Amino acid sequence: MVSKHLRSLHFLSRDEIETILELTRDIKQKPAEYAHTLAGKTLAMLFELPSLRTRNSFETAMTQLGGHAIFIKCPPEESFPEKSRELAGFVVDTWLGTMESIKDKAKVLSRYADVIMCRATKDETVEALIKYSDIPVIDGMTPSFHPCQALTDLFTIWEKKGRFKGLEMAIVGDLGSQQDGANAANSLMIGCAKMGIDVTASCPEMNRFMPYGKPWEWALEDAKETGTRIEIEHDPQKAVKDADVIYAYYQYSFEAGPEKMRERMVMFPPYQVNTKLVDQAKPDVIVMHCLPAYRGLEITDPVIDGPHSVVYDQAENRLHTQKAILISLAKK
Repeated sequence: MVSKHLRSLHFLSRDEIETILELTRDIKQKPAEYAHTLAGKTLAMLFELPSLRTRNSFETAMTQLGGHAIFIKCPPEESFPEKSRELAGFVVDTWLGTMESIKDKAKVLSRYADVIMCRATKDETVEALIKYSDIPVIDGMTPSFHPCQALTDLFTIWEKKGRFKGLEMAIVGDLGSQQDGANAANSLMIGCAKMGIDVTASCPEMNRFMPYGKPWEWALEDAKETGTRIEIEHDPQKAVKDADVIYAYYQYSFEAGPEKMRERMVMFPPYQVNTKLVDQAKPDVIVMHCLPAYRGLEITDPVIDGPHSVVYDQAENRLHTQKAILISLAKK
């Protein structure tokens, strides 16, 4: 990787992405050969949000590469009930951007660790870490981006289909105002644009459910540069017609409250990835989901557990892809 940090795939070239994916394949096929690659190296993992796949895959990756990972719990102070905020300091390891500045934290961690990975509630947090850190910073998920997931998705597609060029992908779900941002979808569309996968994004015809902002602009910009097609089709039946890949994306946010949830229950049933929808795609279509999945809402059990599903291979590949990312950054 030419870039010192991993923030968005927009800042990586096609060749750089291919290098990561090729390294991922080699690591997955010959893990023992990489068992001591990062011996003596340390990854500092900052988590403002809970995580299953990101924490465990990164921590396992560092262990299997011979390095060490430190989990640093730092949920935002405002996420605690007001009456218990005085006690919050006893259950967290540190705060981001409160008494001690992000700059000071970045500088201190740069003296201890070799790489910082951060899952943050605000884009500005990771951007500040990148600005002030003397070591590589990985965006472990922010409202706008989830580059590790996108690289994993690209690797899984390559593993299953053997190519990128000429493939058709349909991404179905809430691609706009999801509470935590459409981060994985944003990064995946940018990655597809870079690698030549045509994308049809399918969502309700309402601004808050549609792609928007800088990530969408970057996806269109990258698609124009590579000659890749990225378009919006509000009819999910048309969107998945002859698709090679169907990506079921989040549609429901229980944290949004009962009123917004009721609205979603009206708007999103046609976008459920079920057997009827999958039957509109190619016979050898693969179905993906970045997880966690709301089973029975955005995707049904017969699909996620069915013959077209690759979601568990996709989840496993987080481990292998992140090993490649860590080696690419920490070995510099």
